[in-house]
Amino acid sequence: MPTNQDPQQVSARLGRRRFLSQSSAVVATAAFASVGASRAFAQAPTAGEFTLPALPYGYDALNPIIDTQTMTIHHTKHHQGYVNNLNKAVASEPSLAGKTVEELLRNLDRVPESVRTAVRNHGGGHANHSLFWKVMQPTGAASSPTGKLASAVESAFGSLSNMKEAFSKAAGSQFGSGWAWLVVGESDKLEIVATPNQDNPMLMGKTPVLGLDVWEHAYYLKYQNRRADYIEAFWKVVHWDQVAKNYAQAVA
Repeated sequence: MPTNQDPQQVSARLGRRRFLSQSSAVVATAAFASVGASRAFAQAPTAGEFTLPALPYGYDALNPIIDTQTMTIHHTKHHQGYVNNLNKAVASEPSLAGKTVEELLRNLDRVPESVRTAVRNHGGGHANHSLFWKVMQPTGAASSPTGKLASAVESAFGSLSNMKEAFSKAAGSQFGSGWAWLVVGESDKLEIVATPNQDNPMLMGKTPVLGLDVWEHAYYLKYQNRRADYIEAFWKVVHWDQVAKNYAQAVA
């Protein structure tokens, strides 16, 4: 550099160079960030339409049959997890947009194979728990079915006692994780079935009206390995009026 240049001019030129260099770096960084954000957005599935239903009672309402901690974890962690994963599966297949969980489960063979297992597991988990919360209520309410439901129970099983015995046997003998169900089957007749994992009776063309979750997360904090005690206690919180509504809708 010539030594006779004005120092102020030299300083100005150096300042402009630094500015241009810094500006180029900012633009490059912004462009990279924009590409990264676009890629992240493209990889993240669009939020689905399924949501976690609110409980019709407080987390402590079913004490001492089902403890507060179990209810809280079961609802906010397990059920929420099924909702989240169902939404991811549905978001990845545009052909499933707008379908209810009932439509998905009753027509599982039409669900794209790429997400069929996810819909079966997480859609089942969402449907199962959504019914489960509703068919329970705090103790002290109606302890037996009435009206058309009572007549249907009598016709199918001979007595409420027989129905409870058959249901409890199905729940107790389910190997590993699963559910016991009172369902409306062929000719609108009540039946009892058990399903593994999060399978819903709708997969068999049946409509559940009462269900009991026998996954260990549903009872282990309070009952440990005593599943039979949990099943027996369940009858104290069954919401028979809701079961009757479920039955009426199923046979309508």
